[in-house]
Formats: sequence, structure tokens, C-alpha cells
Amino acid sequence: MKAIVVTDEAAGTAGMTLVDRPAPEPAINDVVVQVHASGFVPTELTWPSTWTDRLGRDRTPSVPGHELAGVVSALGYGTTGLSVGQRVFGLTDWSRDGTLAEYVAVEARNLAPLPGDVDFTVGASLPISGLTAWQGLFEHGRLRAGQSVLVHGAAGAVGSMVTQLAHEFGAYVIGTGRAADRQRALDFGAQEFVDLENDVLEDVGGIDLVFDVIGGDIGKRSAGLIRAGGSLVSVVGPPDVRPADALTIDFVVTSDRAQLGEIVQRVRDGRLLTNIAKVADLDDAVAALNPTERATGKTIIRVRS
Repeated sequence: MKAIVVTDEAAGTAGMTLVDRPAPEPAINDVVVQVHASGFVPTELTWPSTWTDRLGRDRTPSVPGHELAGVVSALGYGTTGLSVGQRVFGLTDWSRDGTLAEYVAVEARNLAPLPGDVDFTVGASLPISGLTAWQGLFEHGRLRAGQSVLVHGAAGAVGSMVTQLAHEFGAYVIGTGRAADRQRALDFGAQEFVDLENDVLEDVGGIDLVFDVIGGDIGKRSAGLIRAGGSLVSVVGPPDVRPADALTIDFVVTSDRAQLGEIVQRVRDGRLLTNIAKVADLDDAVAALNPTERATGKTIIRVRS
């Protein structure tokens, strides 16, 4: 099969190459999926799991990408709940070869059925962004209707999902980002927007929930914006400054079939919009994942037409 591999952490996405390698075999409770579309998060090339297995052993050349939509082509021993020929989407294990390939082996429990009226490229755009937003808001942030939510990067792949879900559940949403992102954030459901290049972030205060996908100085400054009893939810590591009298949660997203079902149903009925900036074929994936211009949204690799 064709696959994108990485061998050098220092090279980043520039070190990606398209190669031929053996197709995977399904282990116990696995399925093999013929990948039709794959998502990719650039930061995964900084994750230790991209380069070493759970015992710390080098596992390069490794296949990156952890979001997929495709069709089940084989079942491992003991696998239940899915069938050969079924359309699926989901999130693969961090420490195994990923989805920038024509086939991938993945635990069946990490996948959900993909309805026939949802395009594969759309399905591949949902797992990390959608699950991160869902788990950060509802599992960790315990969002309630009427609360205020400050969403950093509100026009981005994750932030746009956070903005839409928080708005749907009755929160007052304040988005942040660059000046050029203002209208997109408002279109996704933010009631206000803070331009991090020109506005004063500290003019916002008394926030119930801050959802941070930026970190660094923005994460530090956000700690002072949260009301007593509020929460700071982060997907970029623990903040250097913790808010006083508020809960701080740093989490890593996990796959959940029921939550994937909730997310894709919202896409089907128009309550949730995807945020895809570019779609490229596998043969052009290396160039597409090394863009010369900034794109707001996800890049999806179409593995099979």
C-alpha cells in the first residue's frame, strides 16, 4: 500500500515521504479499514507516541495521522460491533501507525458508523476536533446553559467546533483569534470577538469557562479572566499560571463511539458545520501538509477517490 511516513522528528512535516509498505493485518479486536480520507494535526509530530512505542522503543518509520473515514475491509479475531463493507470514521491509537495510508489497523471500539449521506472527507474532519470540543466542554468543563465561554482560536479546526457546540447548548460565547478571523468566528456562533493582535484580552472578565487551544502567553493571561468557581480547560498542556479559585483541566482527547454519533448527527441535521480549509490527494499530501500560507481550518487528505 501507499503511505506517508516520518523518520526524523527535527524535520517535522518537511521530512514526510510517500512510500510503499506492507498493508497491516488486524490483531484481536481490530479491524482493518480501507482509508478514504484522513485528517492530520501538525502538532502530532512533537508527540513522543509518534516516534516511540509504549515501551519507549523507536518505531520509525511511522505513519502519522489519527483521524479517518473509510470502509472496513477485514476483521480481527473476536471483533464485534462492525462488519466488512461498513462505512466508519473515528480516531486511531496514538502509538500505532496512523491514517495517512491506504489501509490502517485500528481497534473496533475507536470507530463509529459513518452515515451514507456524510462524505468521507467530512467524516475525517470530525474525530479530533469534534471529540476535543465535546469532551472539553461537557466532560471536563461541565458546561451549563447561560454560562460564558471564552474560546481561543475560535475560527480554527477545534475552536470552531467548541464555539458551535457551546452556542447550541445555550452559552454566551466570546471568540478570540487574529483580526482576519473575526467574521468566521461570529459566523460559527460567537457573540463577541477579541482580536488578539489589537484588542485587550484583559477587558474580558468574569468568564465561567476558558477553552484554551493556544497556550503560552495567552494561556497565562487567561488565568486572570476566570470568575471564582469557573474552569480553564486546556489541550496544550498545563498552564504556567493557574487561576485562583478556579478549576484547571488539561486533557488528552480519547475516542468515544457514542460521542462520535452525537457529533455526526449534528453535521447531518445542520447544527454543526465542518471547518475544512483544503482537501488534497495522497500523492500530493506532502506538499499540502507543508503549506506556504496560513490556512484556518483542517487539511484533509483524500486517500481514495
